Formats: sequence, C-alpha cells, structure tokens
Amino acid sequence: MIKPLRLIPDATNIDFIKVRFFTFLLSACLVMAAFGLLFTKGLNFGIDFVGGTLIEVKLDQAPNMALLRDDFNNLNIGAISLQEFGEADDLLIRVPEQAGGIEDQQKAVEDVRTVLAKQYGEEAVEYRRTEFVGPQVGKELIRAGGMAVLFSLLGIMAYVSVRFEWQFGAAALIALFHDTMITIGFFSLTGMEFNLATVAAVLMVGGYSINDTVVVFDRIRENMRKFKKMDMRELLNVSVNQTLSRTVLTSFTTLLALFALWFFGGEVIRGFTLALIVGIGVGTYSSIFVAGALLVYFNIRTITAKEDKAAA
Repeated sequence: MIKPLRLIPDATNIDFIKVRFFTFLLSACLVMAAFGLLFTKGLNFGIDFVGGTLIEVKLDQAPNMALLRDDFNNLNIGAISLQEFGEADDLLIRVPEQAGGIEDQQKAVEDVRTVLAKQYGEEAVEYRRTEFVGPQVGKELIRAGGMAVLFSLLGIMAYVSVRFEWQFGAAALIALFHDTMITIGFFSLTGMEFNLATVAAVLMVGGYSINDTVVVFDRIRENMRKFKKMDMRELLNVSVNQTLSRTVLTSFTTLLALFALWFFGGEVIRGFTLALIVGIGVGTYSSIFVAGALLVYFNIRTITAKEDKAAA
C-alpha cells in the first residue's frame, strides 16, 4: 500500500500564536522596507509602462557591450538600455521615447540598426522583434494595472466577508496587502523589469494566497463550532496546525513547477515566474503566521454565539 506524501507530521503542535509578535514585527519591517524602496528607488518599469521601443536581436557573436554603449551614446537619442537576453549573443535594446513623436522614434530605431550593422554587418544581425509603446498608452497601462490590483484586493475582501464575516475579511485583506507589497518591494530592490506580466503575476499571487487563507479560515470556523469552550488562542493554533500539512505541500509542489520554469523557461517569462515564486513563498508564510494570528485581535468568538442564538 502506497503511503501518502506528508511533509509535516500529523501530530504537529507548533505554537504559532505565541510567536505572533515576532512575525508581526518581521512583516511590518518588510512592508515598511517595501514602501521605502518604492518611494526612494521606485520600480524599473518596462516599455509597457514608460513608452519607447524594444528591440530584440541575435548576433553571430557575443557583443562588446562597452563598445556598443559608447556608439549608442554618440547617437544622442537618450539613455539606451542594453541587456543580455538568455544567451550571450542575444541582446535586448530599449530605446527611450523621443520627444519628436513617431517620426523621431523611427529615426532613432534606424540609427540603432545602423550602429549594429556597422559593428557586426547586416547579415550577422537577426531582428527577432521590435515593439513600440507610446507614452500615453504607458500612462494608461500604469493606471489600469494599479486599479486592477486595488479592485482585486477589495473584491477578495468582499468575498471573504460574505463567505465568512467582516472580521475574517479584514484579516484576509491585511494578509493580501502584506503579500503584494513585499512582492512589489522585491522588484524595487532587485531592479528587475516591472511590466504587465509582473502585474498579472501579482494578481495571481493574491488569488493563490487567499485560497490558502480560506482553507485556514474554514478550519477555524469548523473548530469554533466544535470546541465552543476552547480558549481562542489555543483554537487558532489547533486550526493552523491541522491545515499546515496541506498548506506546505500545496506550496511545495507549486514551487517545484515554478522553479522548473525559472531554470528552463527562458528570459521572456523569467520575471513573471520570479514574481510568482516570491509571492507564493510570502503568501504561504502569511497564511500560517499572519492571517490566523490577526484574528486574536478581532472578537470572532461572538460570531458562533450569535449564530447559535439565531438558530434557537
């Protein structure tokens, strides 16, 4: 008979509520650090948001980045960004938006092509894609991305409030805010490109995190009816420990797939995958240490008392 896989023993009895002050302090420090990074360093917005032209090329040899930067700087078309994209001979070139509009933008792209042809020859340069995003589109995408994150958080809070009670909804919203801020702060810290794919990953992190949190809240509600006289802190500990194996195993298997994508999926989806890896790691931590522990400060014991009185 094949035994089920268990990363956490059934008899686990960790006192998560006892360490809540340390975990809350850690979470507060991480969230404040994320805010600080966003206000001081900001995000490395991709072409999707800031506008400009993205050119992906494949050369017949690894480029001399220093020489290439010098030649591009002599064009006087702004700060051109160069980045290796996967292999050493794959290059990603970001040309900033030109003040003169589309005509100047096209001329800037032609100037970049001329430099590449001069250094490596026209036949040695393969243009894989050229993408242009106008500044107005970039501003609209920033606004739409921010609104998408905001409304998704509020929608999740409304769902949990209806599914459970407002106390659970408030705790879930705090945990979700915690997860999204730390994930976005990570991108600010590392300077990795923040684009539309990253926004989609942040929204997915919110959905994944709330799924874990709802599982824990379901067990808390069940135990509140089952152990009506149990101390609330003990009940929360019991509930989190009972769902711990499921939470850790689900996150573990998901992260296995994400790390495979990280190593073998290529540069195109690397930022998207990294956002999911960080977000799911943080979301698992918040489901175990933050969401349930927050309920200590809400008078949720009165919920079952009101329900029992209404049923009578």
